[in-house]
Amino acid sequence: MKSLIENRFGLLVLVLVALLALYGTAAATRPDRTAAGGAAAAPEPRRVPISSVTTVCPAPADTRVGVVTPPDGGDAGPGTATITVEGTGGGDGGDAGAAGDKVLDTLDTPGRLWQQEVPAGSGPVTVTATGSSAAGLESAQTRRETSGGQRGLAGVRCVEPAASTWLVGPGPAAADVRLYLSNPDPARAVVEVLVYSGEGPVAGGTGGTIVLEPGGSRTVDLKELAPSPLVMAVEVRTATGRVTAAARAIMNGGRGVDWLPAAAAPATRVVVPGVPGGGGKRELLVASPAEVDTLVEVKVLTPDGTYALKGRELVDVPAGSVVSVDLSTGIGGQPAALVLTSETPVVAGLAATGTGKKPDVAFTAGAAPIDLGSVVADNRTDGKRGSRLVLAAPEAEGKVSVQVLPRSGDAPEAFELGIAASRVKEVKLPETDGSFAVVVLPLPGSGPVYGARVMDERIKDGLALTVQPLAAARMWALVPPVTESVATVVP
Repeated sequence: MKSLIENRFGLLVLVLVALLALYGTAAATRPDRTAAGGAAAAPEPRRVPISSVTTVCPAPADTRVGVVTPPDGGDAGPGTATITVEGTGGGDGGDAGAAGDKVLDTLDTPGRLWQQEVPAGSGPVTVTATGSSAAGLESAQTRRETSGGQRGLAGVRCVEPAASTWLVGPGPAAADVRLYLSNPDPARAVVEVLVYSGEGPVAGGTGGTIVLEPGGSRTVDLKELAPSPLVMAVEVRTATGRVTAAARAIMNGGRGVDWLPAAAAPATRVVVPGVPGGGGKRELLVASPAEVDTLVEVKVLTPDGTYALKGRELVDVPAGSVVSVDLSTGIGGQPAALVLTSETPVVAGLAATGTGKKPDVAFTAGAAPIDLGSVVADNRTDGKRGSRLVLAAPEAEGKVSVQVLPRSGDAPEAFELGIAASRVKEVKLPETDGSFAVVVLPLPGSGPVYGARVMDERIKDGLALTVQPLAAARMWALVPPVTESVATVVP
């Protein structure tokens, strides 16, 4: 018995010795994860250049489309951008396939703006880029509306396919609002359209679910889903696949026309940049998709400083609804940005109406900071037309460089700008012979910068206007780090 117990203890000792030896080997060969001060160095995401991008310009017929890739394409290697227009086939509310697609051009020279008027009868324009032509690719469409009693500028950044897109603006009771959906991916997409109004969520029924085949597109009259809202927020989300979503609003009574820019996803802090200066109405729209009421604090940034609007510094937004707030007198005609904070996530946008006998309308929406830079593919500054940047630095001082990329000729030298903390700065873009693109890049030491490009044109009886919020450039993707895991493999 004694011998048996000794043998068991001896075996236990041998196992412990083996485990200690194995642990010692692992500890000796494990990479050192401590910083010089002894603290563990947290792994950081790795930045890699974008190697493939697809964007869709939703309704470009009789519209000028611009496409550009900045000169610095990163390390993604050689690449091209192919611009394809879809032939019409389904009409409004129907599906259009890829059978009538036509290649408009193939681009392989970064840093040069491509622009073309797309003829009537055309469907969506798809831009597909790879390699160095993908990093920073931007496309946009702008049209000067002169028909159907509408007069004004209507512009929009061409959009990437996504699983969720938010849009905020007037409802079908105030405007003819059309939703343009496209599926440029090779897989079928099942789409849900959710509408929130001033009275709460709107039940869309079976009309709120749409199936888009690969290469298909569809136009939806939102009046069929929600006929009564004066203001609304729309989420286009997919159960499977991804789609591009854009909406155009033609205001009732000839009060202008424009596209609704994609709004930042619901968040407890939202910055709405690019509120244009000048006269006219400024209407803030705040939507809460949450199931509880929320209180939203509103602060205004102007060139003179930051302040709360007296009597409108707090906005009560009921659960699942949209609230409008008239900020016309509070902003006082200055270029501005809005900072919204709340306890539950909200989505926000703003409608700006110009002056004159036949005023135009423009829309801006919550946006992300341009930490990786931003590109606007269509700008004009000639004679009656002008383009300007409205930049905001809500936290610390902002520092950016601005590079103009003309359609023809040599690009001028980039210039630098500073935006004081908690201020807005408006900058007129230089006059250029023809259309041009503009690249805005944050400089080292800059705080978060938000902004928009405002384009206007003097026409008879008023001022045509359109706003494009600055979106983060498609330059880099952040790849999460590979870290050690405690997962165990069991044979």
